[in-house]
Amino acid sequence: MLGGLQNMKKTIRLILGDQLNQHHSWFSEVNEKVTYAVMEVRSETDYVQHHIQKVLSFFLAMRAFADDLKAQGHQVVYYNLDDQSNQQSFSLNIKTIIKSGGFERFEYQLPDEFRLDEEMNKLCTFLDIETDVVDSEHFYTGRLEMKELFDKKKSKGWLMESFYREMRKKHDLLIDLNDKPIGGKWNFDQSNRKKLPKNHKPIAPKLFQRDVSELVQLLEKHGVKTIGSVDPKNFVWPVTRKEAEEMLDFFVAECLPLFGDFQDAMTVGEWSLYHSRLSFLMNSKILSPKEVIDRVVEHWKENQETIDISQVEGFVRQIIGWREYMRGIYWAKMPNYEQENQLNHTNKLPEFYWTGKTKMNCMKQSIQQSLQYSYAHHIQRLMVTGNFALLAGVDPNDVDEWYLGIYIDAIQWVELPNTRGMSQWADGGLVATKPYVSSANYIDKMSDYCSSCYYSKKEKVGEKACPFNSLYWNFIDQHIEKWEKNHRMGMMVANWKKQDPEQKVKILERAQHVLDNINTI
Repeated sequence: MLGGLQNMKKTIRLILGDQLNQHHSWFSEVNEKVTYAVMEVRSETDYVQHHIQKVLSFFLAMRAFADDLKAQGHQVVYYNLDDQSNQQSFSLNIKTIIKSGGFERFEYQLPDEFRLDEEMNKLCTFLDIETDVVDSEHFYTGRLEMKELFDKKKSKGWLMESFYREMRKKHDLLIDLNDKPIGGKWNFDQSNRKKLPKNHKPIAPKLFQRDVSELVQLLEKHGVKTIGSVDPKNFVWPVTRKEAEEMLDFFVAECLPLFGDFQDAMTVGEWSLYHSRLSFLMNSKILSPKEVIDRVVEHWKENQETIDISQVEGFVRQIIGWREYMRGIYWAKMPNYEQENQLNHTNKLPEFYWTGKTKMNCMKQSIQQSLQYSYAHHIQRLMVTGNFALLAGVDPNDVDEWYLGIYIDAIQWVELPNTRGMSQWADGGLVATKPYVSSANYIDKMSDYCSSCYYSKKEKVGEKACPFNSLYWNFIDQHIEKWEKNHRMGMMVANWKKQDPEQKVKILERAQHVLDNINTI
């Protein structure tokens, strides 16, 4: 297609807010017949209530990206949120641009969200000009590549580990000359579960600074409803390509040596730890997963004396394994996947998820951090807020809405399988072979949250008993027939069955009290 640029018809190309890939082949040459359209629209700010820092990050990144295209000589039509001609919809705006600009061809990149894929398909059937769609040139895999892999293997279960190993082999990542995994193991997850040592001070997070007061005022003026908070004079997230590269450099130099050890750890007062915080930059496509992994592996090869393979493998697994796996699940199972509710949970999300006002310290720390920074790492999401929602029988729709809105990196293709599948077991075990639930014991093992909590981590009954404890056993009891058939839950079921009958009644009564008074615990 590039070779025939000079013979192209007058073309408008749509770039979505999560398609900010400067290295896409679209931009390899400048052509006066091609115009790019980037839009801030209410259909995107309003389909769920987002964290204000999430909205700001996307708008700032989109504006910086458009400016870079213009600087390279490309023609760009940019709709600010308050432009009078902005009809607040991709489709409506594209129709107007085509008509007013006399465009003869419309092109777009494959969207990563099902709803936008549907919108673009519908738009193209309406248009009476040529249309075309191209790949976003971001992921290691095609939309249906993982499905085709497991279909070919005729696998009963879609294990991430199997997919991950195939990806490692295909892309020759951390593989030795004998086609074996470097370090002798495919997975060093057992080495990635350390609690922060007492008095250990994690490295200070790399933060950026910009004044976003005008943009905040724009959102307020137009009534965009958001959650969370922001310091308008001190916005800390990277949103440009240059800042993204700086963030990646900081991670490999300062955080990678201890990333694997403490990737599951949690502690009061530390929100970043050794995590890369590159997920927004990758999910908006400012950075590609390949360049991130290549940079990490290259740095490790140059510093093997000081960086253990377990630190690197844990990070590679997160991206080339888990991230691509989530996308594969999404496109294989949508649109029905977002209706899955195998446990028939219907309770409402507790009010403190929106305020952080609860006596449970682990929940307070994780939620308040999320409201302040639009960020929490994977264990806070899975084993604190997600764990509690599952134990409390919350409707997966409520859980999805919260996770999709509150986190800066949350786009449905990655949020939905993580939340409805991994976290809430609503898909019946497609993603997670067992539900990720725990009592206070696990949270105490991986954090210092319990030591300063109102509740007792050891008690199962009574006013001061940690709600996680009674809810955990209540969850086992409620779905015991299902768990008896799950080989990974057998030990927990057996443990519950052998407990003293009177004690079991007290535990279930405590759990019911927690559920009945959930907004005040």
